[in-house]
Amino acid sequence: MRAFVGFVFLFLVIASVLFGSAGTLHDGRAWVMLAMFFGCAGLITVWLWFRDKALLERRVKAGPGAEPDRIQNVVQGLAGLVFLATFAVPGLDRRFGWSHVPLAVSLAGNGMIAIGFLIVFLTFRENTFTAGTIEIAEGQHVIDSGPYAVVRHPMYAGALVMIAGVPLALGSSWGLIPAALLVPVLVWRLLREETFLAANLPGYDTYRGRVPHRLAPIFW
Repeated sequence: MRAFVGFVFLFLVIASVLFGSAGTLHDGRAWVMLAMFFGCAGLITVWLWFRDKALLERRVKAGPGAEPDRIQNVVQGLAGLVFLATFAVPGLDRRFGWSHVPLAVSLAGNGMIAIGFLIVFLTFRENTFTAGTIEIAEGQHVIDSGPYAVVRHPMYAGALVMIAGVPLALGSSWGLIPAALLVPVLVWRLLREETFLAANLPGYDTYRGRVPHRLAPIFW
């Protein structure tokens, strides 16, 4: 029930921000993006419900105020604001006509949303300990298979691909600005998470030696 309520609440918030800033409900690209975004999110939620309810419960416990670390709550709050801005700015772009993105680019943006969610799904399937907060669960151990054999933080990598696709799917080049601002926020969280895991999860330092890249192979 908490997962369902959270899913509906997120949809209402994003739709309100997007259409409220655009000043209209008559935006085909916005509806297609919402269908892609929440269609993918819904499929993952249903999969978790049937295959890994413990992970679903861990994912529901997230957001500002849920973190044991005060600084992480600040990071989560900033991430939430920038995330909503990724929808608000394209809405304003739609209202005032700041940019004009070809339909092919919008379709590619929807493809990026799907690919981002696919990476997140593969991460969830591989690691049942992927909580929405930075903490160590009972029985947790280092996962080094699947996407974790490529980068140490595949869920963040997938999230960035998905977020970068949102403004493109909405037909807004200006929306890439808040999407880009999410990168330093996630990097801040990621680095603090690595410090915590290195200090509290046995074997994590060894894993960092085997998999040197955090978010993207070759680059970082």
